[in-house]
Amino acid sequence: MQVMMPSTDLKGKKAVVTGAGKGIGRGIALAYAEMGADVALVSRTESDLKKVAAEIEAMDRQALVVPADVSKVAEIRRMTAEVMDAFGRIDILVNNAGRNILSPALEVTEEDWDKVLELNLKGLFFCCQAVGKYMVRQRKGKIINITSQMGVVALPNRVTYCASKGGVVQLTKVLALEWAQYNVNVNAIGPTFIKTPLTEPILANEEFRQEVLWRIPMGRVGEVRDVVGAAVFLASDASDFITGHTLLVDGGWVAH
Repeated sequence: MQVMMPSTDLKGKKAVVTGAGKGIGRGIALAYAEMGADVALVSRTESDLKKVAAEIEAMDRQALVVPADVSKVAEIRRMTAEVMDAFGRIDILVNNAGRNILSPALEVTEEDWDKVLELNLKGLFFCCQAVGKYMVRQRKGKIINITSQMGVVALPNRVTYCASKGGVVQLTKVLALEWAQYNVNVNAIGPTFIKTPLTEPILANEEFRQEVLWRIPMGRVGEVRDVVGAAVFLASDASDFITGHTLLVDGGWVAH
């Protein structure tokens, strides 16, 4: 019996990536373009998005720059409408935008809590909802939520972040159940510490870096390319029968 190899090609697909100006978001956006997709780039910082757009256009793919604060529902709805006007459809959504505020639990302020949860959980959900409406209508779509290994295991001084990312894991499962009948796959990626401009300062602390490496059986900090591979797979036809899953890209941390 012949088995047909499913394709990871994204040729002709239309993708939206939030937090696309730097780090993991930038890496995913460039990878999608390299695999043939046109990409809408979303972030609060337009100058960063324009740099990524230039890289994508150099690949002869279309890049749409959409400055937006995806912690605000009105901005999410405007962004989604703008992408639909330009692309006509959305095949892939990657919810990558996020933030973290380090603080012992006894010192977390209401402002800290709201800042983290509004972007990491509330904003992510309403991006899913806004784009999901179109995917349900077109009876096809891939949604990929960037959570964290800290949605599954805890670290001290990160109660708001862990709470938000744990919420993303559960939210992903619920949306997968509700939208499976419409052929919309909803999955998540849970990276460990990845080398990005955001993590460079904390990984520069040698004591903390060694603690991180001790917890990762593969013995290294993650690279953006490690997350990119998972994001391409989950956006492609190769993952058509996978939904409600959180794919941990953690070098074995959670296997402890």
